[in-house]
Order: sequence, then structure tokens, then C-alpha cells
Amino acid sequence: MRYFVIAVFLAIVVSLFSALFFVYHDRSGSTRALKALAIRVGLSVGLFAFLMLGYYFGWFRDRL
Repeated sequence: MRYFVIAVFLAIVVSLFSALFFVYHDRSGSTRALKALAIRVGLSVGLFAFLMLGYYFGWFRDRL
């Protein structure tokens, strides 16, 4: 479980920096930055829901 949470967190950070890159380099009105930010929000909400459900159902016995 620990490695899954770390991997999703790293994916969130990568998506955030890719959106930052697209904001600075896409001057033609591209929607790539918007899509990257939408992916980041989706991953964040999914990770939060996973952690809340894991706590509720007792999937995490010890620390993550």
C-alpha cells in the first residue's frame, strides 16, 4: 500500500509540473495545460478517497 500511495503522489507532482511546462511553452491556446491539471485533480481526489476508504475499512493496520 505504501508504494502505491507514493507512486500516485509522484504522478500528481509530475502532472503538476507538466502543466506548468505547458503553460509556459504553449502560446497557441492549447488545452494541454488544462488536461494536465484535470488529471492532477482527478488523481488527488482518487488518492484522498482511497485513503479514506482504506482507513474506514481497516485496510491499513500500521502506518503507511
